[in-house]
Amino acid sequence: MNSEPLRVLYVDDDAGLGRLMQRALAPKGIAIDHVADPSGVIALLQEVEYSAVALDHDLGSMTGLELLNDIRSLPNAPPVIYVTGSDDVRVAVAALKSGAADYVWKDVEGHYRDLVAEAVDGAIQQQELAREKDRIEQEVRRAKEHAEMLLKEVNHRVANSLALVSAMARMQANAVADAAARTALQEMQARISAIAGVHRRLYTSHDVRFVEMEPYVRSLIHDLSAAIDAEQKRHSIRVDVDVGTTMATDRAVSLGVMITELITNAYKYAYAEDDAGEIRVALRQQDGKLKLTIEDDGVGWNEGAAAKGTGLGTRIIKAMATNLKSTVVYEPVEVGTRVAVELEHDPTQPA
Repeated sequence: MNSEPLRVLYVDDDAGLGRLMQRALAPKGIAIDHVADPSGVIALLQEVEYSAVALDHDLGSMTGLELLNDIRSLPNAPPVIYVTGSDDVRVAVAALKSGAADYVWKDVEGHYRDLVAEAVDGAIQQQELAREKDRIEQEVRRAKEHAEMLLKEVNHRVANSLALVSAMARMQANAVADAAARTALQEMQARISAIAGVHRRLYTSHDVRFVEMEPYVRSLIHDLSAAIDAEQKRHSIRVDVDVGTTMATDRAVSLGVMITELITNAYKYAYAEDDAGEIRVALRQQDGKLKLTIEDDGVGWNEGAAAKGTGLGTRIIKAMATNLKSTVVYEPVEVGTRVAVELEHDPTQPA
């Protein structure tokens, strides 16, 4: 028991039983305030803070069950111990379903008074534990929200920094005269933009663990299209991504870099220098997996053929495929090239 007396409201229409309860529980550190008229109980509970309420079933003008519902509807309602002289178990079950912390059967010998003292102590401890649990859960929620806010701020700053690096790479590309060096810088800028795009999505996302792929891929394609137009390639890129598709952040970065490399290869090598063509990008969900396809109607390329250019893009594609635990397949088509990448997809689990 607590060192300070517990103040308990006992509601019973028998004044004699109320006095007996007061004498029985005083030595146990429980001060009893007895109320015989149930009509004033709610007003009293709104004015006085009680540790618990001992509520008799038979209150004359009403049943304890009716009053119990009114008590439980109060904000910060004290725990209620339901006291009943009925041997009908349905009364006890109804009281517990209505929110009583415990019930005590009122025997004619008066042993129930000791049980009431134990039930009051147990109910108070139970309520304190529930309040402590709520307090801890609130602290955890606040800590989680604070951590997510900080993580979004980090992603915001990383995206800004990567955008700055990308702009510097573009400026450097425009400043160099050597065509090979300029192309290398432009490709590096595209790779940086692919990674920056993920971080842009994360600091506006409600869940920083995952990236919504449809807006991300469209934003990525928009940036690549700008680079294509800058080089006067004028190829069109058609995008088809299933709405609602999500990927864990690390996997989204790998897939974004892979898309960047495959599209870069397509617009550099698929069509003759003066020809304009179409590049099609699709990311679809199939049988619990994701399938990425990038195809064109150009001159075509076989997987076993020698890599054009430095081969760096091909090596990056293979590295990203390894990160995604997938394989890159060049599917047979009558015209052009179709590259397919199939990977396991579980939007509920991080990579």
